[in-house]
Amino acid sequence: MTTIARPRACLRCWTALAALLAAVVASFAYLAVDYRALLSAESLGLMGRFIAEFFPPDLAPAFLARAGWGALQTLAVSALGSLLAAAAGAVLALPASGRAGATLRRIVRFVLNFLRSVPELVWAVLMVLAVGIGPFAGALALALHTTGVLGRLFAESLENAPREPEEALRLGGSGAAAAFGYGSLPLVLPQWVAYTLYRWEMNIRMAAVLGFVGGGGLGQLLYFHLSIFQQPQAMTVLIAMFLLVALVDAASARLRRALGPAHA
Repeated sequence: MTTIARPRACLRCWTALAALLAAVVASFAYLAVDYRALLSAESLGLMGRFIAEFFPPDLAPAFLARAGWGALQTLAVSALGSLLAAAAGAVLALPASGRAGATLRRIVRFVLNFLRSVPELVWAVLMVLAVGIGPFAGALALALHTTGVLGRLFAESLENAPREPEEALRLGGSGAAAAFGYGSLPLVLPQWVAYTLYRWEMNIRMAAVLGFVGGGGLGQLLYFHLSIFQQPQAMTVLIAMFLLVALVDAASARLRRALGPAHA
């Protein structure tokens, strides 16, 4: 009769878990949140009255048209930022994947790390100072951060793609550009498109938030009505945000599924 040996406890795993729990407990203690006041009858009543002020949403045709225009502006900001980032990321992915030498690879990867380490909201504040308040500042902010993300992802996919087709074309007399375009690009392009579509989904949500710092679109509209305590109008803008995100998520998911199961 054979006995199944039980796996030994991982000392490192238990140590890491204990450290994580200690950090969580220390965080709650440091924040000193008064949960009794938060969950008191008075606080719950105030929160309930505040939420009730958002209903019913403002469905006047004039305001619906304004919210629709803000949704189109948010969609344009996210699409333009994503397209600019995809183009810049594709260009930077070539040296970042080591195709131009180790030195340039390190330099470009440092640039990509810097771009994505700065949050979109910080880029938006800087772009508002540079080009002024409006949707163009939001598009540039999204483009800068997303370039760092897509450039790294594109470079990783290039590094993992087999080089044999490209090398065979070069040995056959093709130039470097033609060998890359016919040998390596078809292998990574579906994955690049899938990455871009996924980031576009994320940029739709972020484009709505960037309006709070002057990036235009639904976020700016939401900030305006919340600042003057017009909750029904703010609720209409929130519904428009939800519908826009749901529409883009569905369209992007269908496009990614069309690329094939390996890249969906």
